[in-house]
Amino acid sequence: MKFGGTSMGSAERIRSAAALSEEAWRQRPTVVVVSAMAKVTDMLLEALRHAEGGDEAGLERLLRQLDEKHRQCCAELLEGARRSETQRVLDGILEEFSRIARGVFMLGERPPRSVDEAVAAGERLSAALMAGFLQSRGVQAEAVNGWDVIVTDAVFGNASPLLPQTREKACALLVPALEQRRLPVVTGFNGATLDGRPTTLGRGGSDFSASILASVLDASELWIWSDVDGILSADPRLVPGARVLEEVTYREAAELAYNGAKVLHPRTLAPLMEKGIPVWSRNSFNPSIPGTKIVPETKDGPVGPRAVTSMTNVALVSVDPASAVLSGTRIMARSLEALSAANAEVLALTSSSYRQNFCFLIRTAELPAVIEKLEETFSLELAHGYLHPIDVDLDVGLIAIVGEGMRGHPGLAGRIFTAISQQMVNVIAIAQGSSELTIGIVVRKDGIEKAVRAVHEECGLGR
Repeated sequence: MKFGGTSMGSAERIRSAAALSEEAWRQRPTVVVVSAMAKVTDMLLEALRHAEGGDEAGLERLLRQLDEKHRQCCAELLEGARRSETQRVLDGILEEFSRIARGVFMLGERPPRSVDEAVAAGERLSAALMAGFLQSRGVQAEAVNGWDVIVTDAVFGNASPLLPQTREKACALLVPALEQRRLPVVTGFNGATLDGRPTTLGRGGSDFSASILASVLDASELWIWSDVDGILSADPRLVPGARVLEEVTYREAAELAYNGAKVLHPRTLAPLMEKGIPVWSRNSFNPSIPGTKIVPETKDGPVGPRAVTSMTNVALVSVDPASAVLSGTRIMARSLEALSAANAEVLALTSSSYRQNFCFLIRTAELPAVIEKLEETFSLELAHGYLHPIDVDLDVGLIAIVGEGMRGHPGLAGRIFTAISQQMVNVIAIAQGSSELTIGIVVRKDGIEKAVRAVHEECGLGR
């Protein structure tokens, strides 16, 4: 069972998460994975930025805020000796973070390895609070640091798990606890290399941590607790008639997450697919709602479009050769190498046939690194005018229509584009893979809401 930042966001929310954990633990062996309290990871990163910039006052202010937030939560959750003991643990974790932040202040830079060790403090703090509260309720809970269990490569900031080595550690540390009817509360988001250097799994990586542990422990199910009722047919803020989907497939859930649906981390499902471990997406604020079950195949089979999602924090980057001397294929290949070097994900890619120009959609946060790598890769071509200046359009958004049953569905794309055009929304770019699982459409930002509603209604997703 994994609890997200909002599910751990206050003393009240931790009580609710603990009640759900205790209920599950009393029925069968359970492992809990926790995120940092809401906003805490951002506070930790901001503190490191102040430290790097030499802003000692800003650093001290954030250190005080972090201490006050967790001290207050501890006081609301616990009392007596249990409170004092848990507070000592919190003080120790915050002291470790302070030591790293002051080191960054002295260096004037943030080494990626130090950042990974520092930001893991958020999950360590919430795990200590959760375990302490569960213990006060008579549950044999214990906080476990993720870097003692999850083994990863050395890509700091966005590490990938080494599953065989993680299985060994999980069998040595977690299995005995489960056999003794204890309840491990594991920090999400973080792991460590084989030689013990702390790493993180990327933003939203607590979902990934939970799926890794579910896989290596051969769990019967994985439950992801967040602040939404499950996976919906559309964003309810854009489409009031959006409904919770009873079931979706692994591939549908992964595509929805990749294209902006804020339900789970895009990499979450990969460790589970081979073993067919089902995943429940449920709302810790409203646990009476069954939520959405993510499975290899749905009971009703492919049924056309399943959901529509959207993203606005994207940028459309266009690369346009100015000379026929250049090979368009080679330019595209080198561009993709530059994107890989920038550690960026391509959300959509389209190209023309004659002029050999092409464009790709990326997340706005990745834009500075992408432009730097592209300009470095094509420095000669840009300097001599063989390549037009790289164009960036920020006034765009992505709509993605997802469904296993769209393959070989005659006329579906035409209906979708007609529905969008009837709202006077212009389609800028289109991308669809050979699997026909997803249709990606790029439009202007001001047309996103109208387009999403039109597609949702046209495809009957609210029914």
